[in-house]
Amino acid sequence: MSWKLDSDRPIYTQIVERLQIQIVSGEYGPGSRLPSVRDLAIEAGVNPNTMQRAFTELERLGLVTTNRSTGRQVTEETEMIQKTKNELAANQVRDFISRMSELGFEKKEIISLLKNEMKEETGND
Repeated sequence: MSWKLDSDRPIYTQIVERLQIQIVSGEYGPGSRLPSVRDLAIEAGVNPNTMQRAFTELERLGLVTTNRSTGRQVTEETEMIQKTKNELAANQVRDFISRMSELGFEKKEIISLLKNEMKEETGND
C-alpha cells in the first residue's frame, strides 16, 4: 500500500519526515536494520532514487548509518534520536501556536484550551 504523500511538497522531504517519526517513536529502534531502498520505495510507491535521496538526508542528519555488509541501520546514539524527537515536537508546537494565533487566540487562551483538552483526554486534573 502506498504512503499518503502530498504533491505540494517535495516527496523526499515527506519521506524523511515519516522515517524520522518512525525512528523517534521506536518503530525502528536504535541500531535496528532498515528495509532496503528498493523495498521501501515499493512500499511508498515512489522511485528508488527518491527513497535514496531521503536516506542520504537521514544519514546527513545523523539518524541513519550505512555499513557495506549490513546495509542501513538506525543510529545507536540515543541522544541524537532524542534530540530529533524534541525538534519534531517543538516544530509541532510552533505550528499549533501559529494556527491558533491565526484564529485569534491569545497565548493565555491557548494554554487554557490545552489544559482543558488534556483534562478531557486523561480524565485527570
